[in-house]
Amino acid sequence: MSKHYSFASLVALATSCILVPPALGASPQPEQTAPQVSGVAPHPHLSTSPSPQLITQQTSNEISNDIIPAAPQSQDQPELDQVTSVSQLSDVRPTDWAFQALQSLVERYGCIAGYPDRAYRGNRALTRYEFAAGLNACLDRVNELIAASTANLVKQEDLASLQRLQEEFAAELATLRGRVGVLEARSATVERQQFSTTTKLQGEAIFGAISVLAGDNANGQEALRNPTLSYRVRLNLNTSFNGRDLLTTRLQANNVVPLGDTTPDPTSPTGVRGLGVLGTNQGRVEFDGDSGGTVGLALLRYRFPIGSNTDGYLAGTGNGFVDLDASSQLNPYFDGGAVSLFGLRNPIYNYSGGTGFGLRHRFGDAAEVNLGYLVPNAFNPSDKNGLFNGQYGALAQLIVNLSQTSRIGFTYINAYAPFASDLQPDDPFNLSATGSNLANSNFGTAVGINAYGISGTFQLSPKFALGGWVGYANHHYVNRGRGDVWNWAVTLAFPDLFKEGNLGGLLVGQEPKLAGSNLGARDSRGEAPKDRDPSFHLEAFYRYRLNDNIAITPGVIWITNPDFNENNNDVVIGVLRTVFAF
Repeated sequence: MSKHYSFASLVALATSCILVPPALGASPQPEQTAPQVSGVAPHPHLSTSPSPQLITQQTSNEISNDIIPAAPQSQDQPELDQVTSVSQLSDVRPTDWAFQALQSLVERYGCIAGYPDRAYRGNRALTRYEFAAGLNACLDRVNELIAASTANLVKQEDLASLQRLQEEFAAELATLRGRVGVLEARSATVERQQFSTTTKLQGEAIFGAISVLAGDNANGQEALRNPTLSYRVRLNLNTSFNGRDLLTTRLQANNVVPLGDTTPDPTSPTGVRGLGVLGTNQGRVEFDGDSGGTVGLALLRYRFPIGSNTDGYLAGTGNGFVDLDASSQLNPYFDGGAVSLFGLRNPIYNYSGGTGFGLRHRFGDAAEVNLGYLVPNAFNPSDKNGLFNGQYGALAQLIVNLSQTSRIGFTYINAYAPFASDLQPDDPFNLSATGSNLANSNFGTAVGINAYGISGTFQLSPKFALGGWVGYANHHYVNRGRGDVWNWAVTLAFPDLFKEGNLGGLLVGQEPKLAGSNLGARDSRGEAPKDRDPSFHLEAFYRYRLNDNIAITPGVIWITNPDFNENNNDVVIGVLRTVFAF
């Protein structure tokens, strides 16, 4: 059977002939130096003298000297002998940079000859005559190989065999054609009846069992042990018009009453809706919120590209800075894993909400800048509301990527909350949505806020990540004074714990605390209001993924000295969260 050669091999052969030194089966010419290309550095792997130069067409300024006929061959010039192995060339060594090319030309194609003394003389200059003769020899060899490989390409016997096979498998071929036809029909039906050509439907249903297991509420009374089972259901419509933009429309219904909700409720044994840690936002679970089971528009956001590294955001309703992609990359494991609201991210991001716009610009893989402006009452025509004359939050943030899995962020937020005497835990400016009663109080006046945060995550190994944050907010109580609110947290994440896709997490921190103020004598001691005792938030959770669509997360939240009052017994909250995603 004839030997076959790939087209790539033949091209490599022809190309190599242009680059190799002179001994190519052609008769040698006298030692005449051909024009050389200036500035060609030796090959870095050349172990002997500098590499052979390539002969190329000269620039326009050198055309007059380009055509120089070579001198005729002298009678005493030694003839070249064909070699069958590169080892027969005495001056070619395996360390030479062109060794493999020579070996291929000699042993595979028989396209190289040597001098009678078995020398190759690879560093000798090449004349135009030698180049033409060597190239012609290699092209002749290429023509021989092509002729040999195509001489018997198709035989009559092969055609007869194909015909017999076609007759033998006629039934199977007919069945296969039928199946392909059915698949094409089904595909056409799916295309006609699909939900949308531009919109993907995503859903999530959370069912949570929550109970206060021990401890006192913020008033020093024993917390109510009343286990509840509640839910939050979300339906996201993700629409893209050009493949790079994304319009997110979220419909949501839930009935998870926040543990600190103090809304009066005569049907409750405690007279309020909250179940345990009353009068404080400490210990809130991450999926709380109560619409009474009514479906409503929970999020409307449009992300669109401005440039290759810049995205713009238009926020319609229900947005926070987290919805402008400003925080999840700084706490990737706990945002989606933690069972507490405090554990999701630095609470200073909660000084925001509603309608507005944002900008995200990436400096390659090194860093990114986030900007945002949000207001909760942009469409409210009443006084001290609207886009620029009411409650708002403005963000500026720099995130530095230390590696693909480690980064640190520096955040500044300026916010303003007009006076409101009926703030509830679910309101965007209450004030940080987590922490003590004093940290969330407006003290009966409008509040201006300057908040600063440092957050980061550091992936120390594939199975362990260290993270955390520090947040400080200066509250300016208009015409009253100022207060300092601090919070911090340290997080430990254990990805793929016990099983791929699972996640373990530990957190210790301090929820927002009014560390001091200059409001004057307003508390029971006749001193300026502040949280005087330490209080820590400790949390542990383990997210067990049953499959790609179901995850179960048991978790425990432990709050020492609830509402920063050492007279209150520690509160322990148990959470069992089940998430169904589709």
